[in-house]
Amino acid sequence: MSTAFDPLDLAGTRLRNRIAMAPMTRSRAAGTLPDETTTTYYRQRATAGLIITEGVHPSVLGQGYPNTAGLHSEAQVAAWREVTDAVHAEGGAIFAQLMHAGRISHPDVLPPGRLPVAPSAVRAAGQIFTATGMQDMVTPEELTEDGIAEVIAEFATAARNAVAAGFDGVELHGANGYLLHQFLAESTNLRTDGWGGSVEGRIRLVVEVARAVAAEIGGRRVGLRLSPGTGTNDTTEHSVDETYSALVDAINPLGLAYLHVLESEDRELTLRLRDRYDGAFLLNPHTPGRPTGPEDLALVADGTADALTFGSLFLANPDLPARLAAGGPFNTPDVATFYGGGEQGYTDYPALAA
Repeated sequence: MSTAFDPLDLAGTRLRNRIAMAPMTRSRAAGTLPDETTTTYYRQRATAGLIITEGVHPSVLGQGYPNTAGLHSEAQVAAWREVTDAVHAEGGAIFAQLMHAGRISHPDVLPPGRLPVAPSAVRAAGQIFTATGMQDMVTPEELTEDGIAEVIAEFATAARNAVAAGFDGVELHGANGYLLHQFLAESTNLRTDGWGGSVEGRIRLVVEVARAVAAEIGGRRVGLRLSPGTGTNDTTEHSVDETYSALVDAINPLGLAYLHVLESEDRELTLRLRDRYDGAFLLNPHTPGRPTGPEDLALVADGTADALTFGSLFLANPDLPARLAAGGPFNTPDVATFYGGGEQGYTDYPALAA
């Protein structure tokens, strides 16, 4: 029986423990470049078995929010190298999460005259954070066949850039209502061509992106994050079991490093996907009303997951693995510092007493 404090071989990337830092976008980059604060933030959390970064846009049109970093320019690659060097110096492992926001974006963060892109021209409900405050979501442009091919190529190039920047691998963000998830969900993918209509059509982009990225950097350096049936960012999925079972079957031959599931209320679905997937299974468990915490470590011991990802508790406790091993104490996350500038949330939390 494994525990959360045992090492894990992630398809060749050795993790010191099974406590991973979940991806959390915080809009704190210097424009589109990680800076010294970013380096400090990740270095402090390098005792995680695996750090998965904030969502990193693979292209100019993939950006969703202001002050989020990319991996599509030489300057971005050089800036991320400072981060990865710092994490590796502390003995940590770090994957870059590649996130194309799709329709969850706004013209304010895109090149002049451009609109967000999506599988179909369906506007998301609600508003989005921009540099000038909250604004209404806009109707996106439907991607053409050429546009879809460009997206696939951009993910592959960004993955190559990630390796050049020193990352141990990449996580493809197929969750939370962003572009890849938009193709999976019936409410956002109204297409009737080969990229929609059927389960096979709706999963096709995720599979093709995973295949292209695996061909570029090797499947052992690629993870995939999914959030089946969570409804995030105004998505509705009617055939969750069928869709995600087919998707897992399609990616199994690629030999990816891991599958990372953001869990809905349906634990039985989680267990079915866990059984169906051939590789390492990372879980961000459903914990309504509280962050993932020490009580969830049993999910590794009982085999529900190979590793757990912790979100907000890692913000308040950079030394989280040590605190979990000691049974606490735990600093309380300060949600007021989650987005925006400033040092709090990076360096200002009390350290664990010796």
